[in-house]
Amino acid sequence: MYTIATLTDIRQYLQLADDDTSSDSDLMQALQQASHIVESVTQRRYCPHVENRIASINTDNLTELILPDDLLSLTLVTNGDGRTINLDNIRLLPEHDDLPASALLLINGETFTYSDSPINTINISGVWGWHDRWSQAWRDSNDTVNDDPLSVGATTLTVSDVDGSDGDNFSPRFQVGQLLQIGSEYLRILAINTSTNQLTVLRGVHGTTASSHPQGTAIYTYQPVPAIRDLTVRYAELLFKSIGVFDMDSDPMVRRLRRLGA
Repeated sequence: MYTIATLTDIRQYLQLADDDTSSDSDLMQALQQASHIVESVTQRRYCPHVENRIASINTDNLTELILPDDLLSLTLVTNGDGRTINLDNIRLLPEHDDLPASALLLINGETFTYSDSPINTINISGVWGWHDRWSQAWRDSNDTVNDDPLSVGATTLTVSDVDGSDGDNFSPRFQVGQLLQIGSEYLRILAINTSTNQLTVLRGVHGTTASSHPQGTAIYTYQPVPAIRDLTVRYAELLFKSIGVFDMDSDPMVRRLRRLGA
């Protein structure tokens, strides 16, 4: 399952009664389809992915590298000769704390190198995706792992209060379709049991690895860009209600967000 918005988001948008859950499955399917459409049309991903990506060298400029995707956080760059480049010798462009990078600039005399071909020779590891407030993208859920511990293979996560308020006083703190972060692992909520305070989760998603988490480990919830979340919900409603054919390309928000060259 991959959704930008949550089941709670679209239920609130449609103003459904709490006990009206008959359409939840169809709503989730519409959210998944809408998320795919939004990302396909704009050629951007709005949920973070931990990946290693490969880029090509511009032989006319051996100090600057155009990235193959939006880069939120950089962890490792391996040059074309197999040597790791010191991160202190790399600047992310544009130089903005919250916006994703679209290029790497080498400084202090460092250059990109290659052996046989400049094509697909630089390895870049990090967190990829698009967000306009990356430093604020993860919110403290105000809850922790209650399992002792949460084992690697567990698909049920026990918390203190599934529908309580998070660190910013938003509730419910946990929602179906939501992306979680525990340690370095990302998890996706598939179902919620309010009686037992348990979340059914998909482990190790978006390029991360499932790992054991001790009791008391903090849980963070991903907050997508509000405009992207709302756009996804709006198109999910059209899909859910089968309201004809819609032209997403004409949407001004989509045009502003479309990745250059898409």
